[in-house]
Amino acid sequence: MSTDHKLTFDELMQLAAASAAVTRACGCAIDTCREWTRIPASFPEQQMRMLGTLVDDPYIEASYEEVHPAGTNYWSAEAPIAWRHYPYNRCSVLQCGVCGRCCLKYVEAGGYYVEPRMRALDPRLLVDAPAAA
Repeated sequence: MSTDHKLTFDELMQLAAASAAVTRACGCAIDTCREWTRIPASFPEQQMRMLGTLVDDPYIEASYEEVHPAGTNYWSAEAPIAWRHYPYNRCSVLQCGVCGRCCLKYVEAGGYYVEPRMRALDPRLLVDAPAAA
């Protein structure tokens, strides 16, 4: 897959299932990032490879609509991974070249800061909610 490959829901689910099956310890610590987490300076970027993107069109502003049917919020570890909604619709999908775990990565750009964030790709939380109209 190329780095600009737009992943489908089925591809994302396959990657999530494979990632969840990994049991070995690894320095990437992707498995500890159940909710959105600031990427630490110690994160081993050099062992990550980009598998694709969830961005529909980089030239069109994506929706900021979130999906939280069970009262979760952006920071919840149990928040659904609604791949067509914010912030997932701004994500790249990375895989650790050592252990094989996958994560979602995007850059939060607030008023006075830029913060790269990541979240483990968890098949239990992946939902195919329709995109905002």
